[in-house]
Amino acid sequence: MKQLTVIGLGAAELDQLQMGVYKKLKSVEKIYVRTVDHPVISELKQEGIRFESFDEVYEKHDTFQPVYEEITNRLIELAKVENVMYAVPGHPLVAEQTIQLLISAEREGKVNLKIEGGQSFLDPIFSALKIDPIDGFQLLDGTSFSIHDVNMRQHILIAQVYDAFSASEVKLTLMEKYRDDYPVTIVIAAGSSQESLKTVPLYELDQSVEINNLTTVYVPPVEHDEDALKDWTTFRKIIATLRGPNGCPWDQKQTHESLKKYLLEEAHELLAAIDEEDDFGIVEELGDVLLQVFLHAQIGEDEGYFNLEEVLASISEKMIRRHPHVFGDVNVEDAEEVVTNWNAIKQIEKGKEVEDLLKGEYRASSTLQTSFNYQKKAASVGFDWPDADGAWGKFEEEWKEFREEVTNGSSKSRLDEFGDVLFTLVNIARFYKISPEEAMIHANEKFARRFHHVEMKVKESGKQFKEFTLEELDAFWNEAKTIEKGE
Repeated sequence: MKQLTVIGLGAAELDQLQMGVYKKLKSVEKIYVRTVDHPVISELKQEGIRFESFDEVYEKHDTFQPVYEEITNRLIELAKVENVMYAVPGHPLVAEQTIQLLISAEREGKVNLKIEGGQSFLDPIFSALKIDPIDGFQLLDGTSFSIHDVNMRQHILIAQVYDAFSASEVKLTLMEKYRDDYPVTIVIAAGSSQESLKTVPLYELDQSVEINNLTTVYVPPVEHDEDALKDWTTFRKIIATLRGPNGCPWDQKQTHESLKKYLLEEAHELLAAIDEEDDFGIVEELGDVLLQVFLHAQIGEDEGYFNLEEVLASISEKMIRRHPHVFGDVNVEDAEEVVTNWNAIKQIEKGKEVEDLLKGEYRASSTLQTSFNYQKKAASVGFDWPDADGAWGKFEEEWKEFREEVTNGSSKSRLDEFGDVLFTLVNIARFYKISPEEAMIHANEKFARRFHHVEMKVKESGKQFKEFTLEELDAFWNEAKTIEKGE
């Protein structure tokens, strides 16, 4: 196995090339380069240095990854029989995927790798833009970055923006978070005699200048919260401000206990928006639920007990731990097996089985949900009907007993038997995978809508409710049903 040496060609022309790099380039007969499309190559050729490029590899593939992999494999094969010098633009360890692949190959014992210096394209870009990286910056790959990678409060440099198509992809990605007219700067050939900078609104990024492989897009950090409303840190800052010394008196006095009712209200309003298939409503109501989560997290931080990071860590660890079929090497056949694994892992997490199986299943906010939880927990240890027929039989039995108590029983016995009827209905819902709580919310909302129609009809008539017969009011009700069904 021979030596594979990687060296950086810097960011500009020959007069910017480091003397040590220049001497090493002059000391070999032939140099392999990823591409000849670099300002220093033509000048070095005039000095008699021979180059062999991999430009033809780019034409064979539709995406970059197979290009980089093929170049890497070719270099490894060459280095088996001869010493090889491979030159790349800038610095080998800055935004060079082939070098990262070669480093991985070295760890596997496939190549003897040596990395020399070279001036990174970052230095001339910092100079051209007059920015200090100590303020915080990100270097992103324009061919693969996600908007989730972007920190809007740092300097953003996006490399690998080499043509109008890639610039368009970068623009569309940034527009997911930045406003359409946010100023961005297109930097071309920083540090060279062809250096140019042009600041344009984001929506013009792919239309303003002739973009080439020496292009970097610069996105400045946001200065105002109004420009970063889609950033998590902005919302967190808003909540902290509301709870802070100069914040809102209402938010300042809230506690975990005082906010409980609001979380329930917002959750129900979200369920209503989902039932109505109202996408805009879902967005708004999810925001309201998120507000409650952030308020509780901020209260925990203010009181010194926990913070948002601990909340995120807790749920992230749980999701990874309870999905070994996704994040581990466990195989599952279907969703039912996923649930079985989930419950088994949950039991292991809790250690030995607690004496009271129903502990923790009570919900003060919902008797329906409590019944559902109790029955589900009992079923998990086999205390259950084998199928829905048993639940139906139990319902018929309890309904008969309730009817008997209505005729012959006391108010206390009627209450008791009616409770049994409701309990069996919840059990039936469980067998058919229906949430009784959600079903009741839906029924209440449906009643409210239809009764509102009845009320409006009465008002339009100029009469009072007592002047209508039940049959007439029921006709209004049926009219509301017909309208809802679109008939």
